[in-house]
Amino acid sequence: MALADAGRAMRARARMVERLRSQGVKDEKVLAAMMQVPRHQFVQEGLAYGAYDDTALPIGFQQTISQPFVVARMIEILRNGRELGRTLEVGAGCGYQAAVLSFVATEVYAVERIRPLLDRARENLRTLRRPNVRLKHADGNLGLPEAAPFDTIIVAAAAPTVPQALKDQLAPGGRLMIPVGTADQRLVLVERHGATFRESRLEAVRFVPLLTGTE
Repeated sequence: MALADAGRAMRARARMVERLRSQGVKDEKVLAAMMQVPRHQFVQEGLAYGAYDDTALPIGFQQTISQPFVVARMIEILRNGRELGRTLEVGAGCGYQAAVLSFVATEVYAVERIRPLLDRARENLRTLRRPNVRLKHADGNLGLPEAAPFDTIIVAAAAPTVPQALKDQLAPGGRLMIPVGTADQRLVLVERHGATFRESRLEAVRFVPLLTGTE
């Protein structure tokens, strides 16, 4: 969308937020964050017309930008009665979810294993001037031990099981949200209580797989 279409993009974003509200997202701080971030700036120019539809879109390298409802739903569950605080995002992709998180979390650390995607995320986020976001090229399965512990961890790719490294980097009282499964995936909420972890299986989802290594 060209600059001349800024008003149209704003109206499309407002419709997206109203749709999220009708789909059951009630956290007004999350909805406000979704309204703040211009999703069309995070997708390929040829796909910008559909940026505010409730659908995942390709961003290259066999990766996608998650549909708005899933982004809002995951963050809302993680917030539920608390602040996100120091947050780790695994799978920065094009930077969209990190941008949304920056409006609801104190600090956001986002890791991405694909270097060109990380560079794109960095460029996308630069235009928003979000001072509380830090990006790193790293294997998300390993988390980010040098910045741990985290109050919140959110994973944007599906793992067969919850990586132990991510659980270990969760602060006491912290929450971790991750899609788990291969053919059949579900969101799993992990809550840390001292040395114990409680897992809750939530709704079915579809995410790209969480791969190991960097490229």
